[in-house]
Amino acid sequence: MSLLEVENLHIAYKEIEAVKGVSFFVSEGELVSIIGANGAGKTTILNAIMGLVPSQKGSIKYKGKDITNLPPHERAHMGIRIVPEKARLFPQLTVWENLMTGIYGIKKQISLEERLKWIYGLFPILKERETQPAVTLSGGEQQQVAIARALISDPDLVLVDEISMGLMPLLVDKVFEVLKELNEQHGKTILLVEQNALASLKISTRAYVLETGEITFSGTAEEVINDPRIHEAYLGG
Repeated sequence: MSLLEVENLHIAYKEIEAVKGVSFFVSEGELVSIIGANGAGKTTILNAIMGLVPSQKGSIKYKGKDITNLPPHERAHMGIRIVPEKARLFPQLTVWENLMTGIYGIKKQISLEERLKWIYGLFPILKERETQPAVTLSGGEQQQVAIARALISDPDLVLVDEISMGLMPLLVDKVFEVLKELNEQHGKTILLVEQNALASLKISTRAYVLETGEITFSGTAEEVINDPRIHEAYLGG
C-alpha cells in the first residue's frame, strides 16, 4: 500500500481551475519530485495534501485512510509535516522557539532531548544560533530551521515546497544534500515540489511532470532526466 495516494484531484480558485484531475502516489521510503514551471499548480497540490486549500473533486489517502476533508491539524497529528516556501518562520522567536512550534499537537511519543540532539547533528549551525531571533539568520539558515521544525516531531511524510527559492547556489546544494541524507540515511518519505528540476531529480526516486495543472509525464528520475522533451523544457536543452 502507498503511504500517500492522490486520485483525480481538482482544485479551483474561483473560476480558474489550478489542478485538473491529478493522480499520483508516494510509497514509504521514497523521495518523489513534482517538477514544473512556476504557476503549474505544484504548491497548490502540496497545500491540498496538508489541508490548507480545499479540493472540489477527487480524494487524498494517507496510510489507506481518506483524509480529503480533514483539517490541517488532524493531518499533522497523523504524521504529515510541510516545509513551506520561503521558510515562513516566526521572525521574532528564537531558533529554539521556532523548533518548538513543530512539536505542537503531536501524538507520537518522542524524547525531545533525543530529537534536538538529532536535529543539531543534522544542522550544527542551529545549535550555535539557538538563542538568536529567526529574523537575524541568513536565508540558508532559515531554510534549515524550516526543515528542522518539520522534522522535530518525527513525521512519516514530509512535504517540501520550493526549498531552493531565493537561495544562493552554494546553499541550494546544501539543502538538497540534507534532503538526500534524510531520505537515504534516515528513511524519511519526502514529496518535493521544485522549479529547480535537475537538482530535485538528482536526489529523487521517481518524478512527475506537472504542466498547467495536469501531469504530463511520470517515471523514475532517470527516465525523466533522459526524456528529450523534458530535458529541453526543464533541464536546459
